[in-house]
This record gives sequence, C-alpha cells and structure tokens, in this order.
Amino acid sequence: MTSTGFGKGCHLHLIDGSAFIFRAYHALPPLTRKSDGLPIGAVAGFCNMLWKYISDQNGSNAPTHVAVIFDHSSKTFRNDIYPEYKANRPELPEDLRPQFPLTREATRAFNVACIETEGFEADDIIATLACQARDAGGAVTIVSSDKDLMQLVGQGVNMLDPIKNKAIGPDEVAEKFGVGPDRVVDVQALAGDSVDNVPGAPGIGVKTAALLINEYGDLEALLERAEEIRQPKRRQTLIDFAEQIRISKKLVQLDCQTPLDFSLGSLEVRDPESEALLDFLSRMEFRTLTARVAEKLGVEAPAVVSAPTSVAPAAPDLPVMGANGYQTLSDLAALDAWIDDIRETGHVAIDTETTGLDEMQAGLVGISLAVRPGDACYIPLAHVEGEGDLFGSGDRLPGQLETADVLSALKPVLEDPAILKIGQNVKYDWKILARHGISMTPVTDTMLMSYALNAGTHNHGMDELAERYLGHKCIPIKELIGSGKSQIGFAQVAIDKAAPYAAEDAEVTLRLWQHFAPLLSSERVTTAYETLERPMIPVLADMEMAGVKVNGDTLKRMSNAFAQKMAQLEEEIHQLAGEKFNVGSPKQLGEILFDKMSLSGGKQGKTGAYSTSADVLEDLAAEGHDLPARILDWRQVAKLKSTYTDALQSHVNPDTGRVHTSYSIAGAQTGRLASTDPNLQNIPVRSDEGRRIREAFVATPGHRLVSLDYSQIELRILAHVADIPALKQAFRDGIDIHAMTASQMFHVPVEGMDPMVRRQAKAINFGVIYGISGYGLSRNLRIPRAEAQAFINTYFERFPEIRVYMDKTVADAKEHGFVRTLFGRRINTPGINASGPAAGGARRAAINAPIQGAAADIIRRAMIRMHAAIRHLPAKMLLQVHDELVFEVEESAAEELIAAARQVMEAAAEPAVKLSVPLVVDAGIGENWAEAH
Repeated sequence: MTSTGFGKGCHLHLIDGSAFIFRAYHALPPLTRKSDGLPIGAVAGFCNMLWKYISDQNGSNAPTHVAVIFDHSSKTFRNDIYPEYKANRPELPEDLRPQFPLTREATRAFNVACIETEGFEADDIIATLACQARDAGGAVTIVSSDKDLMQLVGQGVNMLDPIKNKAIGPDEVAEKFGVGPDRVVDVQALAGDSVDNVPGAPGIGVKTAALLINEYGDLEALLERAEEIRQPKRRQTLIDFAEQIRISKKLVQLDCQTPLDFSLGSLEVRDPESEALLDFLSRMEFRTLTARVAEKLGVEAPAVVSAPTSVAPAAPDLPVMGANGYQTLSDLAALDAWIDDIRETGHVAIDTETTGLDEMQAGLVGISLAVRPGDACYIPLAHVEGEGDLFGSGDRLPGQLETADVLSALKPVLEDPAILKIGQNVKYDWKILARHGISMTPVTDTMLMSYALNAGTHNHGMDELAERYLGHKCIPIKELIGSGKSQIGFAQVAIDKAAPYAAEDAEVTLRLWQHFAPLLSSERVTTAYETLERPMIPVLADMEMAGVKVNGDTLKRMSNAFAQKMAQLEEEIHQLAGEKFNVGSPKQLGEILFDKMSLSGGKQGKTGAYSTSADVLEDLAAEGHDLPARILDWRQVAKLKSTYTDALQSHVNPDTGRVHTSYSIAGAQTGRLASTDPNLQNIPVRSDEGRRIREAFVATPGHRLVSLDYSQIELRILAHVADIPALKQAFRDGIDIHAMTASQMFHVPVEGMDPMVRRQAKAINFGVIYGISGYGLSRNLRIPRAEAQAFINTYFERFPEIRVYMDKTVADAKEHGFVRTLFGRRINTPGINASGPAAGGARRAAINAPIQGAAADIIRRAMIRMHAAIRHLPAKMLLQVHDELVFEVEESAAEELIAAARQVMEAAAEPAVKLSVPLVVDAGIGENWAEAH
C-alpha cells in the first residue's frame, strides 16, 4: 500500500476532538498561562489526552491512519431543517472560547490530521470517513463515547470510550438503546434530545421508544400503524406529532455524504516532529508534558520560561492608547478590511454612539471598533450640521456611510458565534443593534467582569476603570457636548472630534477585557461570571425590550386619589400640630416638632435647621407620637404619587405603548437587580396604596399577567447555610415559619395565635437576616428598644445556630476581605475591619450578603433557564422584582406557563447546590399585576 492509499488491512482511528476538549475543560480546574494570563486549562487536558492516546497505540489494534475531527463553529444544514436545533445550548464559557483554535494548533503540532468542515458537524465528518473506510475494506475505530455516533457501529466499525478505555460494539449499543445500531436513529427520533433541542415525541423516552420500535420493526411502520396502539395517550401523541418525529429523524441521522477535499490515504499515521511539538508545548508553558515528551522522543527539553501574571495596570510593553491613530471609516472597502481583521482575530470590542440614553428610542449616530491595543476606528453614520436638536435632526454631514450598508456588512460578523463581541455595559449596545435587526452573540462585558471581581469596592463605569486599571484618563464627554442649557447631542458633534472620543471608548474596552479576563480565573470568579453575570445580558435585554403595558386612565385616577389622601393627611397633621404649615418643608416641620412641641431627639445642622429624616421621624413614632407617624404616612403617599402614578405616565413609550424599565446587573453588590427609568423594584407591597399601583400594570387583550414568587427564600437559605434543624424541618413540613417562630419564642400555641404576635416574629425572622439591632427592630415594630432587644436575645436562645453562622461569616470576611455565596459570587467587604460606627454596618452587610446574594443568584439562574423552558409557549418574561418574576401569556396557556416556570424556579439551585430545604414558588394569574400577585 502506498502512502496515499487505503484499503484492506488498514485501520482508521477517528478521534472526536470536541469531546476531548469538553472533557478536558470540565475535568480540570481553571489554568492560565503565567506569562500573559491566557486560559489554557482545556488545551493542557487535550494535549495530555492526545499524548496518552498516541503513546498507547501499539499491537494489533494500532491505527495505520488517524485524524482528529472538530466541529466548525457555524450553523449546519440541520438549522435549515429545524431552526431551533441546538438553540437551547448555553454559550461557551468565555475562558474556553480562545482555547478552541489552540487545540487545533496542538493537533497539528502532534503531527495528526486536523479536520473540520464548515456547515457540517464533526459527527457527519466522522460518519462519512467511517463509511468510506469500511467500504474500502478497512477497519474503523471511533474514539468517543458520544451516543449520537453509536448508529455507525456495525461491520468493520467500532467505538472506543477513551476515558474508560472500553470498547463499544453492537452489544453495548443494544444495552444503551434497547435496539441494535441499525435502529438507534429511530429510537432517537422518538425520544428526542433536550441537549440538542431535537423535539421527538412528547412524553416518550428511550425505553418506550425501544419497545415500540422492537414491536413494529422501524419508525415508519410505527407511524403508519399508530392507530393500532392501545394506549390512548401514546397513540394520539404519535398521530399528532408524526411530522415532528420525522423531522427529528432527519436531525439525528448522520450524513455519510459530507463533501471532503482529501483522501483517506492522507490520514496515514505520522510520527511527531520533535521541534514543532516541543515548541508548541513550551509556548503553552506545559513544563511537565514538555519534559515527558522530550524524554520519549529522545531529545533535550527546551526551557519553559514564564513570568507571573501581573494584576497591575496595563503591561509596559503595550502600545500607548491610540498609538497607530484612530481611523474614521468613510468607505465600505475600509470597513471590509476591518471585518476581515475581526474574523482573523476572533474578537472585537464594540461601542455605539447614540442620540440619547433610552435604548428604546435613541437613534444610532455611529459605531466604534477595536481589535488590538493601539488600533481602533469610528464609523460615523448620522452626524448633522447646524444647531438642530439633541436628537439628531438637521442636514446630514457628508462623508458618512449609509447606516443600512454598514449594518448589513457588520451583521454576519456580529452574529457569528465564533467571534466574541466585547462591550462596556454591552446590554445597551445589544438593544440598540437589536432594534436594527442584529442579534449580537456571543457577548462579554468589562463592566460585569469588574463587578464579578470587585463588587463593593468601587464603581464599574468605564472612565473609572480606565484610570484605575489602565492608568488612562478618557476624553470627557462634556468636552464634546457641553453641559446645561448649551448642551448639544452627540449627533451634532463634528466628526473629527467625535471619532477620537468614540474610538478611544472601543480601545479602552478592549484593554479592560485583556486586563480582567485572566483575573477571573486567578481570583476564582470565572464560574460566577459565566453562569450568573454574562448570561443575564440577553435575558434582561429581551425583557426590557418587551416592556409592560400600563393603563394611563388607572394611573390618573390613582394620582387624583393620592392627592385627596394627601389632603386628608395634611388636615390631620395640621390638627395634631395645632396650626397650618407646609408639610413638605423640613424646616417648618422641625420647628413644629422640636420648638413648639418640644419633642426629644432634635438635632440641628450647620444651617440651624432640625433634621426631619425618616430615621428621626421613625424614632419619634416608635415613642408613640402621632404627628411624626402621620408625616411618614404623608411622605409615603406623596412619593407614590410623584414617583409612580405621575411619573409612570411619562415613561410610556410612544411607539410601543408600553413601559420599558432598564435593569442594572452590576448595581447591588449582592447580585440583586435594580431597575431604573422607571424604578419598579421599590413599589411598596405592604401598604394598600402601594399594592394599588400594581393595578395599573395590565395584560394586553386575550392575555393574562402571571406572577411567580419565591416563598421566604432568604429564610430558607438561612436555614440551609446555618444548618438550623428546627427551621429546616418546618420548611420541609410546610409549616407557617413565622407562627412556628412565635410559638417557640413566646411559648404560645400556633392555633388561635394573635396576629400581632406572628407579625413580631416575622419582623424578627427577616430582621435577623440583615443583622438587625435592637434599635432597628424597635423602630420597625414601633416598640421600646429594650423590648425589641429582649426579642432578639430570645431568638438567638431558640436558634443558636444563627449566632454561630454570624460569627463565622464575620470572621471569614475579616480574614479574606470578602464572602461568597453558595454559587461562588464574591462579595467584597472593604469596611469589615474598620472601627467606630462604620464597623456595625459592614458587619451586618457581611452577615446578610451570602444569604441575599444566594437568593439573587437563584432567581438569576431561573431567569437564564426560563427562555428555553417556555419558548414553546405564547408567553414572555416581563419583570423581575426581587424574588418575583412576572410574565405575560395568552390566557389559554396560563396554567401551562405556571407549571413550566415553577419547575424551573424550584429547581434553579441545582445541580450546583443541593439545598436541604425545598424552594417553594407561589403563583397567581390576573388581568393586572395586583390580581396576579
């Protein structure tokens, strides 16, 4: 046989390269190259697996030909058959993405054929090569344990599980699927595959599918004779979903006709070339493997030199900011050159310039790009001359490309899953581009990287990050647009001034990514970033763009009602004060309370005015004074009127007729989301007035709002992390936890309990989570401080495990400077070792952070999984408020939505954490939010 031939007596080994990569990535801890922080854990595992495979090949089963087959990162023909194919798969972890090309380079360094074909999966290439080799009279071993490849097992073709070193033949296939290899495809078509989003037949699993195929012979015969099946539900499923099942078979059937541009003979086994292989291994800084390979090959191992990764600002050998000048692109040829560069590089930092901050209405003015330090460009699109207005009206300046042409050119690269898009607060850019028909994926966010690393230590805006970590001061936006009455919009900024500002933003973002990416691994926050931060970007963007409908007439009626309520309260206040005064004036109120009424606690500031803050008024109310209590009531109603019933009317988008809030992912250091413009997180739910505001949030005709709310999730987490047997058992038994606490503390029976006693226990239960003091509890319950402290003392006597948890948490925070949630979120505690008044607040924050943070993590995990869980339903997730998710759904599908969403929410902690108490979700349906909640 010649070196180019293949025939009888030849043995082809086909290695499933993607399986090797993922096995290596998940089996090993994160690893970065010391010299530059490049993630290399998967590459290291891949190389060790490949070297072990090569070293083990001897004897009669050794290959004469070998190739490693990879998936090409692009859509395949199966997406044309079924667009939802593999739609449920999560995005690749960011630290794994740059390792894919390195594994290809590693394969070539080992002198093994490296194969991938655009438009086809690795499995199809393996199927094609296996069939060709079998037909040529040779033998084939597929080095993989992937069930999807088992349909190929048969005469001349076997599989080898490389981890268990176990052969997989027809008997092993039959044991797994209940049928022989020739009927595996039929079983898979019926059972479907949730990982690849192959729909199959609802309710039919592998065992049932195998029974049916064995009884009827093959899939087509089964579908043609479906009416003969006795079980009514199974029979109807096969009749109703016959076409879906046939589509599923096309999805799981491997293509043995994949076009290949090489011959089997070219895959002949070749010995590694020592110089090329050792050069690669030493560049990767794999010291142990380099030495092992060098010894095996009988050559001297090259020196592996590396310096530890620096956490200091930008490395000194990087080019200065804008070293090569910032380009302004005004022709498509120049843009095409940048796009080619992006494709070759595999990543791009992107930033959009717009006419405003409201992503749902802002116009696109320009786009900036950067692929490496020192280089960036700006693409002006809608700059205008003349004064115009803030929103870009006026005559368009010459020398700008057409927006449609630029977006059409950029769309393929921005939607290419093989190219990473880097942004600073990239959710904003994601929404801007989504309104222009571009679904940007995958994305990463330097703001969220900083948040994952540094939550609680500083802000995460680009200007601050640039100064802190890059030693660079960005061009202030005020230099371009001014401020106050003379402020202009970005569209009015001259292009020659706008370009350096915009391009600098893109370059700074790129440099921040290069700085933060290696730190995620070294600081052990990669998992938190990849599972809790980055996946939230498209989830929240979709929610924000969906918006929620509000009833303007309801809001107007509420505003009027609140105005009347304020008037009534003012009358009461004037009567209690004995005179009329401006209730909204802190100065006048202070004089009434502390000069005229001589109440205690009056503190005068530098201006001589008394403080009438909420804390002061709550203290006075707790002492039994009616006037400060009525003032607090008046302020709450006034806030509801100004912040919600009046303001919400102005937030209705004129194009959609809905309110589109914006969620901040990197707001609270515990991971809780915050919403702005408008803020929907702080609508009070304990007062009748606050609950009434939710009546204004309504479903569109034919739809309903559905609310799903975690029940007492933070108390459940506390019971788990503090290991409190009494609380855990109560939650398992479904007992009223507040009544149980009251019973244990105050020695009263649960039956016939005074609601006030239960309320006190509830306040203590939730207060303890926040490290509440006797002073704080006395204000909340409006009882004397000594009585409140006695309640807390009794609480700790009944549940001593809580004190142990608190003390340990504070000690850990003091030692490490941070605490972690159950899911790996790092929450820094910078003031924990301070002295004085600040120490108490830092201590309480540290105690609460792992609990509140875990609750925030759980609902984030639920939100991230929700899209896949409800994608088959006519429903959208609209709002997240602390422990509650709100959906809009067609009325007929409301109950189905509740079942699907509840299943996701109650299992959201798993598999990362197995809680010792159940998560329980309460659900409601209504025409408005108040009814649903």
